[in-house]
Amino acid sequence: MFTGIVEAVGQLTAITPKGEDVTITVNVGKLDMSDVKLGDSIATNGVCLTVVDFNDTSYSADLSLETLKKSGFADYKAGDKVNLEKAMLPTTRFGGHIVSGHVDGVGEIVERNIVGRAIEFWVELPEELNKYVAEKGSITVDGISLTVNDLRKNAFKLTIVPHTTQETTIDSFQVGRKVNLEVDVLARYLERLLQGREQAKQPESRLTMEFLQQNGFA
Repeated sequence: MFTGIVEAVGQLTAITPKGEDVTITVNVGKLDMSDVKLGDSIATNGVCLTVVDFNDTSYSADLSLETLKKSGFADYKAGDKVNLEKAMLPTTRFGGHIVSGHVDGVGEIVERNIVGRAIEFWVELPEELNKYVAEKGSITVDGISLTVNDLRKNAFKLTIVPHTTQETTIDSFQVGRKVNLEVDVLARYLERLLQGREQAKQPESRLTMEFLQQNGFA
């Protein structure tokens, strides 16, 4: 579990194909690796990855075909910058929102505007994710916990303050860039809860295979 508060900006130093999968190596920048162990999780541009090798300055992780299909990693190359966050501890200050590191879809930057000292972005998202995004709600973009400031059809607006541009990769976002999106997990749980309530209201069907056979329909 993560908070979406980026701890460091790293850099991909190697992307090694392993059949249909790949192994990546990341230079961690200022990320403190002193408490990292094999098997720990590090969110890398919002994707929860398991550390399979590491030293004081880098770590390696395996990416499955599923991860490549569902995230922007399929288009990444050595030299790309990535946002990093280690898994949260029970004592971690909760400065963002609940982030699982499971990407829901890939969005695209469609507008970038300078407004005073801030940068405004409009991000297009897959239509099926629209229902999970609310004005003034939270969303994770490339691992960064951000607030949705406005909505329009299949897109949402972000207003990025200078501190965020300095501490993450978001200052480099340009129109056309693909970004990893994770919607607020609470919205997903709420949807599932409501689905369960609706299903509970449905009367149990008496139509069974045995009934159809007894009445000559099967």
